[in-house]
Amino acid sequence: MVRLFRGKYRIDTIRLSNWDYGWNGAYFVTICTKNRFHWFGNVRDGKMKLSEIGKLADQCWLSIPDHFPFVKLGNHVIMPDHVHGIIIIDRPVDIGNPAEAQDLAPLVAMPKKPLLQSNNIFGPQSKNLASIIRGYKIGVTKNARKIHPDFMWQSRYYDRIIRDEMAYRNISRYIRNNPVNWMKNLG
Repeated sequence: MVRLFRGKYRIDTIRLSNWDYGWNGAYFVTICTKNRFHWFGNVRDGKMKLSEIGKLADQCWLSIPDHFPFVKLGNHVIMPDHVHGIIIIDRPVDIGNPAEAQDLAPLVAMPKKPLLQSNNIFGPQSKNLASIIRGYKIGVTKNARKIHPDFMWQSRYYDRIIRDEMAYRNISRYIRNNPVNWMKNLG
Protein backbone atom coordinates (compact mmCIF):
# COMPACT_ATOMS: atom_id res chain seq x y z
CA MET A 1 0.00 0.00 0.00
CA VAL A 2 1.31 3.46 -0.85
CA ARG A 3 0.84 6.22 1.74
CA LEU A 4 1.81 9.85 2.08
CA PHE A 5 4.62 10.67 4.50
CA ARG A 6 5.46 14.35 4.92
CA GLY A 7 3.54 15.09 1.75
CA LYS A 8 5.40 12.48 -0.34
CA TYR A 9 4.37 9.02 -1.42
CA ARG A 10 5.96 6.31 0.66
CA ILE A 11 5.80 2.57 0.00
CA ASP A 12 5.07 0.39 3.03
CA THR A 13 7.96 -1.74 4.20
CA ILE A 14 8.22 -5.35 3.08
CA ARG A 15 10.30 -6.24 6.14
CA LEU A 16 8.84 -8.73 8.61
CA SER A 17 7.25 -6.86 11.49
CA ASN A 18 8.01 -9.57 14.06
CA TRP A 19 11.63 -10.02 13.01
CA ASP A 20 14.63 -8.25 14.53
CA TYR A 21 17.13 -7.72 11.71
CA GLY A 22 19.94 -7.79 14.25
CA TRP A 23 19.26 -11.45 15.01
CA ASN A 24 21.64 -14.12 13.85
CA GLY A 25 20.71 -15.24 10.38
CA ALA A 26 21.63 -15.18 6.72
CA TYR A 27 20.22 -12.39 4.56
CA PHE A 28 20.19 -12.08 0.78
CA VAL A 29 20.47 -8.41 -0.18
CA THR A 30 20.27 -6.49 -3.43
CA ILE A 31 21.40 -2.87 -3.54
CA CYS A 32 20.82 -0.87 -6.74
CA THR A 33 22.31 2.31 -8.11
CA LYS A 34 20.01 5.30 -8.60
CA ASN A 35 18.06 4.97 -11.85
CA ARG A 36 19.90 1.64 -12.36
CA PHE A 37 22.84 3.54 -13.89
CA HIS A 38 25.74 1.25 -14.86
CA TRP A 39 28.43 2.60 -12.54
CA PHE A 40 30.09 -0.72 -11.77
CA GLY A 41 31.19 -1.93 -15.21
CA ASN A 42 29.68 -4.25 -17.75
CA VAL A 43 29.16 -7.90 -18.54
CA ARG A 44 31.18 -9.41 -21.38
CA ASP A 45 31.02 -13.07 -22.34
CA GLY A 46 29.18 -13.94 -19.13
CA LYS A 47 31.77 -12.29 -16.87
CA MET A 48 31.59 -9.02 -15.03
CA LYS A 49 34.29 -6.51 -16.02
CA LEU A 50 34.51 -4.08 -13.12
CA SER A 51 35.02 -0.36 -13.61
CA GLU A 52 37.08 1.60 -11.10
CA ILE A 53 33.92 2.25 -9.07
CA GLY A 54 32.96 -1.43 -9.44
CA LYS A 55 36.34 -2.47 -7.99
CA LEU A 56 35.76 -0.06 -5.14
CA ALA A 57 32.28 -1.53 -4.50
CA ASP A 58 33.82 -5.02 -4.44
CA GLN A 59 36.60 -4.00 -2.02
CA CYS A 60 34.10 -2.29 0.28
CA TRP A 61 31.89 -5.39 0.27
CA LEU A 62 34.79 -7.61 1.23
CA SER A 63 35.73 -5.25 4.07
CA ILE A 64 32.28 -5.38 5.74
CA PRO A 65 33.52 -7.86 8.41
CA ASP A 66 36.35 -5.44 9.26
CA HIS A 67 33.74 -2.90 10.34
CA PHE A 68 31.18 -5.39 11.68
CA PRO A 69 33.13 -8.27 13.30
CA PHE A 70 29.92 -10.25 13.91
CA VAL A 71 29.33 -10.50 10.13
CA LYS A 72 30.42 -13.25 7.77
CA LEU A 73 29.92 -13.01 4.03
CA GLY A 74 28.49 -15.56 1.66
CA ASN A 75 28.63 -15.21 -2.12
CA HIS A 76 28.36 -11.78 -3.67
CA VAL A 77 28.55 -10.27 -7.12
CA ILE A 78 28.93 -6.72 -8.34
CA MET A 79 26.78 -6.21 -11.44
CA PRO A 80 26.65 -3.14 -13.71
CA ASP A 81 23.86 -1.46 -11.74
CA HIS A 82 23.45 -3.49 -8.55
CA VAL A 83 25.11 -5.64 -5.93
CA HIS A 84 23.83 -9.04 -4.78
CA GLY A 85 25.24 -10.61 -1.66
CA ILE A 86 24.68 -12.78 1.36
CA ILE A 87 25.31 -11.24 4.76
CA ILE A 88 25.45 -13.59 7.71
CA ILE A 89 25.00 -12.08 11.16
CA ASP A 90 26.78 -14.49 13.47
CA ARG A 91 27.05 -13.30 17.05
CA PRO A 92 27.91 -15.71 19.85
CA VAL A 93 24.82 -17.74 20.72
CA ASP A 94 22.82 -16.65 23.75
CA ILE A 95 22.00 -19.87 25.61
CA GLY A 96 18.79 -18.20 26.84
CA ASN A 97 17.56 -17.82 23.25
CA PRO A 98 17.42 -21.26 21.58
CA ALA A 99 16.14 -19.66 18.37
CA GLU A 100 19.65 -18.29 17.79
CA ALA A 101 21.25 -21.72 17.94
CA GLN A 102 20.64 -22.48 14.27
CA ASP A 103 23.08 -21.61 11.49
CA LEU A 104 20.52 -19.76 9.39
CA ALA A 105 17.44 -17.73 10.21
CA PRO A 106 15.37 -19.58 12.80
CA LEU A 107 12.32 -21.44 11.57
CA VAL A 108 10.61 -21.32 14.98
CA ALA A 109 8.02 -18.70 15.92
CA MET A 110 9.63 -15.39 16.84
CA PRO A 111 8.64 -13.28 19.83
CA LYS A 112 6.07 -10.59 19.05
CA LYS A 113 8.26 -7.81 20.50
CA PRO A 114 11.81 -7.16 19.30
CA LEU A 115 14.55 -8.21 21.70
CA LEU A 116 16.01 -4.70 21.62
CA GLN A 117 13.77 -1.86 22.74
CA SER A 118 14.02 1.70 21.46
CA ASN A 119 11.93 4.85 21.34
CA ASN A 120 12.57 4.93 17.58
CA ILE A 121 9.47 3.49 15.89
CA PHE A 122 11.77 1.82 13.36
CA GLY A 123 13.72 0.05 16.12
CA PRO A 124 17.42 0.30 16.95
CA GLN A 125 19.51 1.17 13.93
CA SER A 126 22.93 -0.09 14.89
CA LYS A 127 24.47 -3.51 14.62
CA ASN A 128 21.65 -4.78 12.43
CA LEU A 129 21.22 -5.43 8.71
CA ALA A 130 20.16 -1.83 7.99
CA SER A 131 23.28 -0.41 9.66
CA ILE A 132 25.51 -2.83 7.73
CA ILE A 133 23.94 -1.82 4.40
CA ARG A 134 24.04 1.87 5.36
CA GLY A 135 27.75 1.60 6.25
CA TYR A 136 28.50 -0.17 2.97
CA LYS A 137 26.61 2.41 0.91
CA ILE A 138 28.31 5.30 2.71
CA GLY A 139 31.76 3.77 2.18
CA VAL A 140 31.19 3.20 -1.52
CA THR A 141 29.57 6.60 -2.04
CA LYS A 142 32.30 8.57 -0.26
CA ASN A 143 35.04 7.01 -2.36
CA ALA A 144 33.09 6.68 -5.63
CA ARG A 145 32.38 10.41 -5.63
CA LYS A 146 36.12 11.05 -5.71
CA ILE A 147 36.05 9.23 -9.06
CA HIS A 148 32.71 10.60 -10.30
CA PRO A 149 30.77 13.17 -8.24
CA ASP A 150 27.36 12.06 -9.59
CA PHE A 151 27.46 8.53 -8.13
CA MET A 152 24.29 7.68 -6.19
CA TRP A 153 22.49 4.66 -4.76
CA GLN A 154 18.79 3.97 -4.87
CA SER A 155 17.43 4.95 -1.45
CA ARG A 156 16.18 1.49 -0.49
CA TYR A 157 17.49 -2.05 -0.77
CA TYR A 158 15.90 -5.47 -1.08
CA ASP A 159 16.49 -8.16 1.52
CA ARG A 160 15.28 -11.68 2.05
CA ILE A 161 15.78 -13.79 5.15
CA ILE A 162 17.38 -17.09 4.13
CA ARG A 163 15.44 -19.71 6.06
CA ASP A 164 17.18 -22.99 5.29
CA GLU A 165 20.17 -24.63 3.66
CA MET A 166 18.37 -25.32 0.36
CA ALA A 167 17.42 -21.64 0.01
CA TYR A 168 21.00 -20.68 0.85
CA ARG A 169 22.36 -22.96 -1.89
CA ASN A 170 19.80 -21.71 -4.44
CA ILE A 171 20.54 -18.06 -3.70
CA SER A 172 24.30 -18.70 -3.79
CA ARG A 173 23.88 -20.32 -7.22
CA TYR A 174 21.73 -17.40 -8.42
CA ILE A 175 24.44 -14.95 -7.33
CA ARG A 176 27.23 -16.95 -9.01
CA ASN A 177 25.25 -17.24 -12.26
CA ASN A 178 24.05 -13.63 -12.35
CA PRO A 179 26.69 -12.43 -14.85
CA VAL A 180 26.00 -15.37 -17.19
CA ASN A 181 22.25 -14.70 -17.03
CA TRP A 182 22.62 -10.93 -17.46
CA MET A 183 22.14 -10.89 -21.23
CA LYS A 184 19.20 -13.33 -21.04
CA ASN A 185 17.45 -11.02 -18.57
CA LEU A 186 17.93 -7.95 -20.78
CA GLY A 187 16.21 -9.53 -23.77
